[in-house]
Amino acid sequence: MKKIVILGAGTGGTIMANKLRKALDREEWDITIVDKHKTHYYQPGFLFIPFGIYKRDDVIKPKANFIPSGVKLIFNEINKVEPENNKVILEGGQILNYDFLIIATGTRVSPEETPGLKEELWYKDIFDFYTIEGALALKEFFETWQGGKLVVNIAEVPIKCPVAPLEFVFLADEYFTKAGIRDKVEISYVTPLAGAFTKPRATKMLGDLLKEKNINVIPDFYLESVDNKEKKIKSYDGREISFDVLTIVPVNKGDDFVERSGMGDDLNFIPTDKLTLRSEEHENIFVLGDASNIPTSKAGSVVHFASEVVFENLLSSIKGRKMHAHFDGHSNCYIETGFGKGSIIDFNYDTEPLPGNYPLPGIGPFGLLQNTKMNHYGKVIFRWIYWHILLKGKELPVESEMSMVGKKK
Repeated sequence: MKKIVILGAGTGGTIMANKLRKALDREEWDITIVDKHKTHYYQPGFLFIPFGIYKRDDVIKPKANFIPSGVKLIFNEINKVEPENNKVILEGGQILNYDFLIIATGTRVSPEETPGLKEELWYKDIFDFYTIEGALALKEFFETWQGGKLVVNIAEVPIKCPVAPLEFVFLADEYFTKAGIRDKVEISYVTPLAGAFTKPRATKMLGDLLKEKNINVIPDFYLESVDNKEKKIKSYDGREISFDVLTIVPVNKGDDFVERSGMGDDLNFIPTDKLTLRSEEHENIFVLGDASNIPTSKAGSVVHFASEVVFENLLSSIKGRKMHAHFDGHSNCYIETGFGKGSIIDFNYDTEPLPGNYPLPGIGPFGLLQNTKMNHYGKVIFRWIYWHILLKGKELPVESEMSMVGKKK
């Protein structure tokens, strides 16, 4: 029997397990998926927890609920991959042989990479919101905080969900306005980017919105260290910014097994062909989502669109055919802007976010680079879509390849 091993039972791995089990003969193909955690997190929901919009139970479900029958699910740590031997070695010595390997182990925050970050103020006056623990700790802190300097800092790029820090400051503006203390809260958005976002039109639109909401933008800030005693963050060029509470997006890295396997770059992201999504070094390994080094957003929508390409190219490889499916870097992101409104951007490797209507021209119902209530509803309903449609590998009425229909150049 031939074997497919999927590393990671998050969004990408779960989608692939469902798609492949439906497509491949059970008598011919054995499919195994491995993950070290039993809980599946709806990670976009972490953003809402500090502001009391979501609770812990809104963003967690057992991973086993989404793995189809006929797929072996193993909960264990991955020690390393031996690609030259087509083997995955798990903690404890268990060996999984494979004919094809899909790596979908994502990215994780690594606060230990920044000097001074994970010290005495960690989860006291310094928080992340990219983990369930950090989001819950920050919620408890905000409930009694009386105001001061709130600094939101991105330590380094790339990060998963690149718009989430922007959404955080927008929701913070709303939260403290409704709490009656917005005039006592100074919000600063500190980023290594040259502006609010990476693309010019989106940067202008989002930058204008930040200015309108009296949120300070401090660009080109490359975090060097955190001073817990003075409560300051320091950049490599010598600048210092003081804070009363620091909400940080720590350095993002791929899984540790990537380093142990000698398969990644200095951040443990795996060199991947950006079109075929196959490993640049190994023909029977595909890399899906945040685990790769492809030059697009590490966002859930990218995993969704890219899974279609991995699926098609893996089937072609199984049959010995040339791979014809190409990923164009398609990403779209709903952006919460506060007070029941939101925006949406849609872009790929070559095309920046443009204004217009999405997904239908003249109809929408969503407005690209617009700040509307309908865009907010799109963000809200996505949680249901995620649990009930996306993870199960079902079709959504959005093509994996970005369309220019409805966009205005």
